[in-house]
Amino acid sequence: MKSKYKLIALTMILVLCIFVFSGCESNGNSIEYGKASGTIEDTTAQAQVAGKLANNQPTPTDINYSLERYNLIRRTYWVNGQREKANMLICPVEKPLGYIVIFAGNTVAGRFVVDGKVSSLNSFLTPSSIDTYYANGGVITTEMADVDGSYGENDNGIFFFTPNGNYIEWTGEYLYSDIPFEIENPIVKVVSE
Repeated sequence: MKSKYKLIALTMILVLCIFVFSGCESNGNSIEYGKASGTIEDTTAQAQVAGKLANNQPTPTDINYSLERYNLIRRTYWVNGQREKANMLICPVEKPLGYIVIFAGNTVAGRFVVDGKVSSLNSFLTPSSIDTYYANGGVITTEMADVDGSYGENDNGIFFFTPNGNYIEWTGEYLYSDIPFEIENPIVKVVSE
């Protein structure tokens, strides 16, 4: 049954590609569309390869618990003054431990053990907007409030929790791994000629 839907989706992608490229100017055997160019055969082959890979390596459907959503729920409690609730939140799966080094320029700003995973500050539990489509072709996008009632975007960065329940937010560069590692403060040397 899933293969049938994937075949239908692949066919729709191919039809869409042909529709999009049929309005482009043709220059011999290549198609010019903006800055990208290629042959119809290349585009069709690429869509077929993508469909084949999706069939051979389907999206996992047996994930029953999301550590990303766990982090987001825990952060929501934490940043809204409910730290005890954040630290009491039970995770039914075994959380991995990770190791992170954060940098400020070319200096190590900190090293931490990560309880679970590192998450983006721009991950959300709910959609940030909803599109309403009308029969006349119009679309209205409605911005949605986050779970804390606020609107807008967060800083580009990450957050994580340490094993003792501390919350860390970082907007700079970092190195993350599932193995412990040591980094001496990096030194940048500029050699003039």
